[in-house]
Amino acid sequence: MELEGWFLWFILFWVVVLVGLFAIGGYFMFRKFLKSMPKEDGLSDLNWEEYYVEKTIHLWGAEEKELLNELVQPVPDLFRPVAKQKIAGRIGEILLEEKAKKMEMQHIIRGYIQATPKRDHKFLRKKMAELEIDLTPYEQYFEQ
Repeated sequence: MELEGWFLWFILFWVVVLVGLFAIGGYFMFRKFLKSMPKEDGLSDLNWEEYYVEKTIHLWGAEEKELLNELVQPVPDLFRPVAKQKIAGRIGEILLEEKAKKMEMQHIIRGYIQATPKRDHKFLRKKMAELEIDLTPYEQYFEQ
């Protein structure tokens, strides 16, 4: 049996598509694997995120949760839960560092800025403008 004509191109097309999809999936799985690897202290990044959220869960009110949900709207649905966990973990870390008794909007905005990758700061600024939130007091966190 010899492959020729359109069937050869069809098979080659699917080989390229499948290799590409496996590469993309493998990349995201490898990133998740690296995040779950324990660091020097014995806990992984994911463990720390869960720890910070757990320790500060009592500070999250309905208003704060609603704001967090609003902030992660630009994130694609598939990645939204991961983004929410990362941002909530960063906010929890800030709250514990400051020994805050009450969550304030400044904590949420700082956590959101610090948890967002630099490449997405353009979208972050756009979302904050939509919500009419002045980022002037938070400019220093964009540089970190």
